Amino acid sequence: MPVHGPVRITQLGLDGDEQADLTVHGGLEKAVYGYSSNHYDAWRIEYPQHSSVLVPGGFGENLCIEGVCEADLSVGEVHRIGSARLQVCQPRQPCFKLALHFKDKRMPKAMVRTGRAGWYYRVLEPGVIAPGEAVHVDERPNPRFAFSRLVELISHGRATRPELQCMLDMEGLAADWKAWAHERLSTLG
Repeated sequence: MPVHGPVRITQLGLDGDEQADLTVHGGLEKAVYGYSSNHYDAWRIEYPQHSSVLVPGGFGENLCIEGVCEADLSVGEVHRIGSARLQVCQPRQPCFKLALHFKDKRMPKAMVRTGRAGWYYRVLEPGVIAPGEAVHVDERPNPRFAFSRLVELISHGRATRPELQCMLDMEGLAADWKAWAHERLSTLG
């Protein structure tokens, strides 16, 4: 549901936003879900039957951000929006609930196939944001590790040894994905 005024962001997300299943949604490393508004045109072309739902907020994002997509981000990038500081830490992995929302079992696979996953933020500094506020990049600790590459690795699992080694200590990367990289490395021997 769109908001038309300022909203407070806490360590666990936006005031008034609740997740139904906290075992897979929410938490410190999935506090705020950002999605590129730039993707909606492509979705409406590919899935015109869902045009009425393919509007900002249609993927359940907390923040629909104009002019930024996965290819523009780097892992661990820190954004200041309003008075809040947020860190890009992992992509969304679509589940069956996306299929239920669209009444179309193809949508989760389409999100994986296209790489238009969006990103989860961890909240570094709580604050207040309002619709239309600019996204300012405060830090880029991993400028050579594109977020779009992380989306690809997580979706398809074809990471190189150097990428996995880089992920082990990557500033800003969600802990689950550091553990995933460690596990993958241990199987490589």
